[in-house]
Amino acid sequence: MTGVVVHLLEAGAVLDGVAVQRGATLRLRLHDVQLDDVAQQVCQRGPRPTVRPTVRPSVARIIEGMPEPPAAVMNNRLDTLAANPLCRALYSEMYADPTCQANVARFAFLNPAGRRFYADREPMARFAVGALRIEAGRSPDDRELTNLIGELSTRSDALRVMWGSHDVHVFRESTKRLNHPLVGDLELDQETMSLPDESGLSVVVYSAPPNTPAEDGLKLLAGWSATTAQDQDQDTESTSRPSTRRP
Repeated sequence: MTGVVVHLLEAGAVLDGVAVQRGATLRLRLHDVQLDDVAQQVCQRGPRPTVRPTVRPSVARIIEGMPEPPAAVMNNRLDTLAANPLCRALYSEMYADPTCQANVARFAFLNPAGRRFYADREPMARFAVGALRIEAGRSPDDRELTNLIGELSTRSDALRVMWGSHDVHVFRESTKRLNHPLVGDLELDQETMSLPDESGLSVVVYSAPPNTPAEDGLKLLAGWSATTAQDQDQDTESTSRPSTRRP
């Protein structure tokens, strides 16, 4: 891990909600993140209005229409804003818990199933903390982000410790080892691609190398997802069909 010094040359730059004076120095220990990306995201000229980007309908249609691999659109608060059926099946335990609000950080830190789901929990947890730290520097006036960090800090000892370490871990690509309750262990490659606009949203895609147990697991998961969706459609059709029984 390399120590990198970022000089904040602009007065009024904000990190973690605290104004930084001109000429101050911020020392970040970085891993797999480019210095210019951090400088651009952390060194802002004063408070900015909160922006709540939404997924463009065309992007949502593309994601929803992908049968595989698992894919989702996420914002910088780690909210999952759109996902295809296979990704929803992959994160079925997160979606089953309404208190998670489809937020990966809540799932990882607050849900017991999330702590079991991430086989490599430490890297995932540090990634989540690093992503939230960077976003806190970019958007200090984001009330939803502030509430999320406050909630996580209050309810998770692990997050409080990691937050206090001031590490920033951002991964655009990585290997995720997941433990799914239906198909077992999955070792998936993750790629994160920023959308080509000013929304700050990213598309996250998981894939399995060919001829691996993870590929077989995703196929099983896709079959389960399709069967579940078909059953739900049949239930909806049966409940909406008017009764033909005579009184």
